[in-house]
Amino acid sequence: MTDQKPRRVRVRKRKGAPVKSAGALSRRVMLTGVAGAAILGAGLYAKQVLTAEPNRLSLDNYRMTFNEEFNGNDFSIELFMKRWYPHTPWWGDFGDAAFTDPTAGFPFTVEHGSLRIEARKDEAGKWRSGLISSIDREGKGFAQLYGYFEMRAKMPPGPGVWPAFWLNSSMSRDNLDPAVEIDVVEYYGQFPKDIHSTVIIWPKGERKNRAVANIHRVPDMRLSEGFHSYGVSVEPDWIIMYFDGEETWRTPTPPEHKYPLMVLCNLALGSGWPIDKTINPSYMYVDYIRVYEKIA
Repeated sequence: MTDQKPRRVRVRKRKGAPVKSAGALSRRVMLTGVAGAAILGAGLYAKQVLTAEPNRLSLDNYRMTFNEEFNGNDFSIELFMKRWYPHTPWWGDFGDAAFTDPTAGFPFTVEHGSLRIEARKDEAGKWRSGLISSIDREGKGFAQLYGYFEMRAKMPPGPGVWPAFWLNSSMSRDNLDPAVEIDVVEYYGQFPKDIHSTVIIWPKGERKNRAVANIHRVPDMRLSEGFHSYGVSVEPDWIIMYFDGEETWRTPTPPEHKYPLMVLCNLALGSGWPIDKTINPSYMYVDYIRVYEKIA
């Protein structure tokens, strides 16, 4: 399937019908033509209406279950890759930069207490970049069903970049239940003030996919100018998105969500947008990735 540009429209939700995404297309949509057609066919973006005083995040009744601070002066690729896997567990690339096995200095380095993910052209002129997953191909690693998941990061500037922080169901290959993907933030360099968030249901076989999506605009800043936190609270009833500790959007938790979620972060390129003016190299900086669970 050819990568698609997100359509930037505002529409009202049709009464009695779910709103599905035509826009912030998941990286897995790029791998599946049927999935892309299903989402594009629905053709609607949800528009979240917030009160004048957004809900503030509180972690008073939570405890940390996963913490990657990317601190330390002696960065070791070997130790880093014992905690992170440099591909999706289903080994699916997406976008216009190939996700690359790490070597010394590329695509992962630690700089001033942050993970730097680099996208650049190789000697043959091919773009390469990096992705990290908390679960490997054998299903080993970290995943969690409910809780609060957060990344603090600085986005790369310039057109064509497509970084993301997202969650995906951790399921065995022979499991025929639908998978759930939660895109906490997808960032398109053409729109430096917009946060795209999506929840997608991926049935196995011939059934169509479902998705709900939201664009949250940050009017007073460009997201590449500083570090910001992007989080999601996954609860039995609600999936709630946060930006810098304030709620931006919520959607009911789909009934298909019943498997733990792995954590993924990447710097992709493209998604249908041209990359001829993308800065070479481009950098995404990740200050930390943290996960919490609610204390009973």
